[in-house]
Amino acid sequence: MFENYFKVAWRNLIRNKAFSVINILGLTIGLACSLLILLWVWDERSVDNFHEQGNRLYLVYERQFVNKEVFASYKTPGMLANEMKRTIPEIAYASNFSWIDDSPDRFVFEGNNKSAKFDACYADSDYFKMMSYPLVEGDAATALNMHGSVCISEKMAKAFFGSADAAMGKPLRYDNRNNLVVTGVFKDLPQNVSAKFDCLIDWSSFLRENSWAKDWGNVGPNTIILLHEDASPQKVAAKIKNFLAKYNNNANYRAELELQRYGDSYLHANFKAGYLSGGRIEYVKLFSIVAVFILLIACINFMNLTTARSAKRAKEIGIRKVAGAARPVLLQQFLSEAMLVTVLSVLLALALVYILLPFFNQLSGKQIVFPISNIYFWCILVGLTIITGLAAGSYPAVFLSSFKPLTVLKGTLKSGSRDISLRKGLVVFQFTLSILFITGTIVVSRQVKYIQQTNLGYNRENLVYLPIEGELAARYPVFKQEALNAPGIKMVSRTQEAPTSIGSSTWGVDWDGKIPGNNQMFTQTGVGYDFVKTLNLKMIAGRELSEDFASDSAGYLVNEAALRIIGYKDPVGKPLTMWGKKGTIVGVLKDFHFSSLHDPIHPLIVWNGEKSDYGNILVRTEAGKTKEALASLERICKTLNPKFPFTYTFSDDAYQKTYNSETIVNKLSTCFSLLTIFISCLGLLGLAMFTAEHRTREIGIRKVLGAGVVSLFTLLSKEFIALIIISFLIASPLAWWIMNKWLQGFSYKIDIEWWMFLLSILLIIGIALLTISYQTMKAILMNPVKSLKGE
Repeated sequence: MFENYFKVAWRNLIRNKAFSVINILGLTIGLACSLLILLWVWDERSVDNFHEQGNRLYLVYERQFVNKEVFASYKTPGMLANEMKRTIPEIAYASNFSWIDDSPDRFVFEGNNKSAKFDACYADSDYFKMMSYPLVEGDAATALNMHGSVCISEKMAKAFFGSADAAMGKPLRYDNRNNLVVTGVFKDLPQNVSAKFDCLIDWSSFLRENSWAKDWGNVGPNTIILLHEDASPQKVAAKIKNFLAKYNNNANYRAELELQRYGDSYLHANFKAGYLSGGRIEYVKLFSIVAVFILLIACINFMNLTTARSAKRAKEIGIRKVAGAARPVLLQQFLSEAMLVTVLSVLLALALVYILLPFFNQLSGKQIVFPISNIYFWCILVGLTIITGLAAGSYPAVFLSSFKPLTVLKGTLKSGSRDISLRKGLVVFQFTLSILFITGTIVVSRQVKYIQQTNLGYNRENLVYLPIEGELAARYPVFKQEALNAPGIKMVSRTQEAPTSIGSSTWGVDWDGKIPGNNQMFTQTGVGYDFVKTLNLKMIAGRELSEDFASDSAGYLVNEAALRIIGYKDPVGKPLTMWGKKGTIVGVLKDFHFSSLHDPIHPLIVWNGEKSDYGNILVRTEAGKTKEALASLERICKTLNPKFPFTYTFSDDAYQKTYNSETIVNKLSTCFSLLTIFISCLGLLGLAMFTAEHRTREIGIRKVLGAGVVSLFTLLSKEFIALIIISFLIASPLAWWIMNKWLQGFSYKIDIEWWMFLLSILLIIGIALLTISYQTMKAILMNPVKSLKGE
C-alpha cells in the first residue's frame, strides 16, 4: 500500500516539475538554514558543559554596593578560593584562576634553546581535580602543588621538547624573569572551552608577581569551587553571601558573593544592577526562533502551492472517492507525498550544509565539525523530518481529501472564501517575518556601523600597541628616544591597559570634602608621559603629566565623570589621594570611551605609570607611513629586546574585536534575512504562476475588451501588494519593540527612524514585483486567441 502511495507521489512530482522544484528548493534552503543554526546553537550550548563534575562545579561572582548603585562581576579577591575551602565544609575543591572573562596573558617562553609565545593562565593546585582536562603526563592531584610549577599542553610540549614525556621535569623561563618546572602535560583543550590557555602556572607564582592580589580589598581573579556530592548549592550560597565582611577592613565597603553554575557562565555572563541578566543566551534564543520561523516559511510555501493547485487534482480525488477510497486513505496519500518531498529536501539540505559549513564557520567565527558520528544529531534530524513533513503536508492533506466527488466531477469546484483567506493569511505571515528580519537587519547594521564610526574621544587610526615584555620594561626610555628619531613615528607613550579596554577599578580614593561613607568606585590606569598627545585626547583644564615637573610623579588626571563625583570647582592643583598616595590633580580630560559602548563612561583617574614594568607601548604613526614606522619599530625591538619576537596590534583592530559578537550577529542576520526573502519569493513565484495560469481566459477577455498592459499588470499584482502592506502594518510595531529592546543593551546607540521601516517595505515590494513580473507579463502578453480558443 505504502509503495503505491510513493509511486503516485513520485509521478506527481515528475508531472509538475516547476512546482516540485519550487517546493523542494524552498524546503531544502529552509532546512539547511535551520540545520546550520541548530549546529551553531548546539556548539554555543556545549561550551564549558562537558566537565564530568559539571553539576557540582560553580563560579563565584561578587556583587558590590557603591553608594546607591549595585555592580557585579566575576572579579574576586586573590585569596578567596583557599579561604572558602578552609572554612566551608561543603566545598570539596576550590581554585582561583586568571582570567575567565578576559583574554589570557600571552608570554614568551624559553626552553630547550627555543622560544615561542603561548597563552598562559594561573590556577591553584585543585584546578585539575575539578576540571575534565586529562593529563597525559603527571598527576592531577599534585601537578600545581609546587611553587614555580607549570602544566603545559601537548602542543606546547611538542613545540619545545618534541613529546609530552620528554617535557616532564624540564625547565621553562617566561618573560625573561621567572623559572618554572614542567610538572604536568594536559591534552590540548577542546574548542568548546571559554577560558583557553596553553599552560597553567601555579597560583603562588601569581601572588608573588601580583602582591595586590593578597589584599582582600582588591579584586581581579576568578574563583571556581567544586561542591561535595551531598552538598546543597542553596545552603552554600547562603553561607558565602556575606563571606567577605570579616576579611575587608574598609567600613564603607559592602559586597556579597553569589554562585553560578560554571557551565552557565559562558551564555549567562551579563550583569544588570548587580544581578545576572542575560548574555550570549539572548543570541542563542534569537537564532533558535529564527530557525523555526525560516522552516515555517518554507512549510507555508508547500501548503500554499499544494492547495492553490487543488483544481488540478480535483478529478483524481473525485474518481478515487467514487472508486471507494475513504478519506483516511486519501489523507495517507497526500501526507506520503509531503513526506517524500520532505525526505528529498532533507537529503539535499544535508549535502548543502556539508558544503556550506566551512563558509558558515568563517562567517560565525566557529570551528563546527559536521556531526556525522553523533547519534543525537541523527535522532534530531529524523524528528525534524517527521515534524516538517507533517507541518507542511497536514493542511493540504485535510483540504484536498475534503473534496466532494459530485462537485468535482461536475466541474463546479470553487475555492471557498475560508480557504482563500487562510492562504492569504499564510502569505501575510511569511512577509510579516520577512519585513521583521529586514528591519532588524537594518537596525543591527546601522548600530554596528555607528560603533565602528563613532567618535571615541581619541583618534584610534594610525595607533599601534606593542606589549611591554622582556627588556622593554627596563629599556623603555631608550626605546622611546630611538622611536621618536625613526621615520614615520610622531609620538610614543605607554599605558598599563589598552585604551579600548581600561577596566581596573578602585574605591581607595580620597579628596577634600569627601562625604563619610562614600565608597564610589573609580576606574584607574597608569600611563606614561605624552599619553594625552599620543592618543589625541582633549583636555578641558590643566595639562597632562610631564617629566618637566617633578611633582607629577604624584600627579593625577581625572575625566569629567570623575570630576562630577569629586565636586571640585577649580580642580587643577587640588589634592587627591589614591591608595594612600597623596598628590594633586594636574589636568581634567574630556570624557572619552575607554571600554565598551554597552557601558556608560565611568569616572576615570589616570596616574603616573612611567616606570611601570608591564602594559603596552603606544605609538602614533604618521598618516600613510605605517609600513615604514613598523619596520623601524621592528628594528628597534630586535636591538633592545632580541629574545622576544616583534608583535604589535593596531588600535582599530583591537576596538573592532571588542564588538565581535555584534559583527557576527550582523553578518548572520543579513544572510538569514536574504534567505528568508528568497524562500518567501519562491512561494510568491509559485502563486504567481498559478494565478497567471488560473486567470488566463479572464486576461484574454479583458484584452479583447481593450485592457492595456499596465492595467492588467496592476490587476494581477495589486492583491500581492495589498498582502505585503498588511504584513508591513503587523511587522512594523513588532520590529520596533524587538529592536528597541536589543538597543537597550547599549549606553550609546542609534535611534530607530521611520525611514528604516519605509526601506523595508519598499525592498519587499520591489523584490515581490520583480519575482511575479515574468509570469504575470507572460500571461498578459499571450495572444488572446490562444487563451480563448477553448471557449
